[in-house]
Amino acid sequence: MNNRRLCALATSALVATLLAPLSAPAAPLSSLDNTELENSYQLVTAEFYKKVEPQALLDGAHLGLVDFLKQNGIAAPAIPQAHATDDDAQNVHALQREVDSAVTAYGAKLTTRDFTYSAIAGMLASVHDRYTVFLSPKEYAALNEGLDGGNFSGVGIAIRVDDDTKYLSVSRVIPDGPAEKAGIQAGDIITSVDGKTTKGLTTDEDAKMLRGKEGTTVRIDIQRDGKPLDAPIAVVRAVIHEPSVYPTLLDNGIGYIQLQVFGSNTATELTDALTKLESQGAKAYILDLRNNGGGYLNAAIDVSSKFIASGAIVSVESRSGTNTEYDAEDVAIPSKPLAVLVNEYTASASEITSGAIQDNGVGELVGERTFGKGVVQTIHPLPDGSAVKITSARYLTPHGRDINQVGIEPDIVSPDPKKARLGDLATDTQMQAAVSYLERRLAQISTSASN
Repeated sequence: MNNRRLCALATSALVATLLAPLSAPAAPLSSLDNTELENSYQLVTAEFYKKVEPQALLDGAHLGLVDFLKQNGIAAPAIPQAHATDDDAQNVHALQREVDSAVTAYGAKLTTRDFTYSAIAGMLASVHDRYTVFLSPKEYAALNEGLDGGNFSGVGIAIRVDDDTKYLSVSRVIPDGPAEKAGIQAGDIITSVDGKTTKGLTTDEDAKMLRGKEGTTVRIDIQRDGKPLDAPIAVVRAVIHEPSVYPTLLDNGIGYIQLQVFGSNTATELTDALTKLESQGAKAYILDLRNNGGGYLNAAIDVSSKFIASGAIVSVESRSGTNTEYDAEDVAIPSKPLAVLVNEYTASASEITSGAIQDNGVGELVGERTFGKGVVQTIHPLPDGSAVKITSARYLTPHGRDINQVGIEPDIVSPDPKKARLGDLATDTQMQAAVSYLERRLAQISTSASN
């Protein structure tokens, strides 16, 4: 069956209906704090893909509160330990009372929301699953921006720390963005921003320097091919929406597509990219999923369906044992040779697409074994903008493979090109291996057509 369901993988999000509070203990906790504690308890109890013991959740909340207080100078916090019963409503009350007691005893200089967050984080940590976590409002907003491209005022480049110079370098330039229009190129080294050096900065620190009010100008000093440009490049900031798909037609007629994340707009962007490359005469494709940590499940199905004409894409198995199969959506492009680049950071939704392409025999995986994340997360927003991310199911490839903590072995093994800039055909040996494979396939097709 092809019963679509919005689930989340790795860094993905799902808007969930919040549960109505059972009750609200007296101040100092607010009704919002009590609601978020209750929602979090009920969600992890109902949705985590393995059975959860209520006492473990209460113990986790207790440890979260104790650790929080120790980090804030309370050497030996004395907080009454909550004890679970068979009644979840009573367990929620016990949880709320414990947090309330901690606030009453130690909350003079700390906010009640910090106590609430610490208890929720500790509760989620108690299930011992690295993907089941609490997200603060800032973390949740950053996750959404990463998946959906965000809308922020900046110059329109992606940056990373250059290993050799320790300055910031430009890894990608957003098409038609302010930086591209001003002449900045991928591979440029940013030595300073408005006269301030970038040496030793993190990408987050440099990003703050590059972002600013729409219409304002930032001056960027650039080093290109080992030599500084004669003058800074002036870039006028604009509202940026970062795409998740970057297409290029290589000289040999191979369409190269970098896919950064499986976001809400990825399927549409991929369709546009393929249409553009088809019109330019692409004879084969490279889909680059290296360093792609995942995204929405439905985006993985949509992307896979562009290359798989029919059949299964993935099946998702819930805690109850219910297995839901998601099939290709009859939107595939005409079949052409396909290579998919993968590495140890190809994870989650990227592995769904990689596994589907490999199992359906429509392309070859090139590179290194993938990360091995075969579980699904659902993200539930909380009323104040925070969220809980809960592992709610596991998935299997079309051939029934469970790749969790195992990964997917590529068809053509090619080692990590280390210091090469990914996507640079001159230095990227994995990309070279993909091109070589596709050129052989195209030669075979040409020979068969001639005969």
